[in-house]
Amino acid sequence: MSLIKSSNPVLGDRFLKNASSYASSEVMTFKGTVNKTILLLLLVILGATYTWKLAFTAADVSSLYPWMFGGAIGGFISCLVIVFKPATARFMAPVYSILEGLFLGGISALYAAQTQGIVLQAVLVTLAVFFFMLFAYRTGIIKVTDKFRSGIVAATGGIMVAYLTTWIFSMFGVNFSFMYGNGLMSIGISLVIVVIAALNLVLDFDFINRGVQQGAPANMEWYGAFGIMVTLVWLYIEILRLLSKLSKR
Repeated sequence: MSLIKSSNPVLGDRFLKNASSYASSEVMTFKGTVNKTILLLLLVILGATYTWKLAFTAADVSSLYPWMFGGAIGGFISCLVIVFKPATARFMAPVYSILEGLFLGGISALYAAQTQGIVLQAVLVTLAVFFFMLFAYRTGIIKVTDKFRSGIVAATGGIMVAYLTTWIFSMFGVNFSFMYGNGLMSIGISLVIVVIAALNLVLDFDFINRGVQQGAPANMEWYGAFGIMVTLVWLYIEILRLLSKLSKR
């Protein structure tokens, strides 16, 4: 695995290898990518608002599930399209954001029904982490070295393997309360995952910065913004789960 790649699976070597193949008279900038990230974030909020309102106005909560799971599946498909066809990011990244918003709005409503105020807390913490990590990277407080990069890549890969393993075994009735319960070990695991997800933002910023330094075309800003959104969605879900566990202690 190349040490120049981000641990974010959508910001891999394909990003820099293919960057030069997209004709553009303007070059990619870090500021432009951040601006597009903010736009995608607003689209996520737009999608989330719909399912959030639906959850609290529908007579039957089951009417929420088609929108939730449709958004999750549609978002996953959109993600695959963008990963294999980076040139489509300009059009597909907004689609991905709205679909993920539908899922996030639904799951947020389910958490809110159990714990009052948890969604606002999770949103504020996620945004605070995003801007802090951006500030820390831009000011050099957090420096991305080869050792740092490889450590986060390995940790992220381990988390993804753990997710997949627990999902497969849970289908056969195996209980993973040490990961998904409210015990101290489960809280500790969630906290570690939140930290790793946050550090992935730093790697994403660094990877995009490399694209800027190599003179990638401006339309690749959409692809970089999409990659950051993937990390932000993961980070928000993990923060939401961590706050839920803490509230039940």
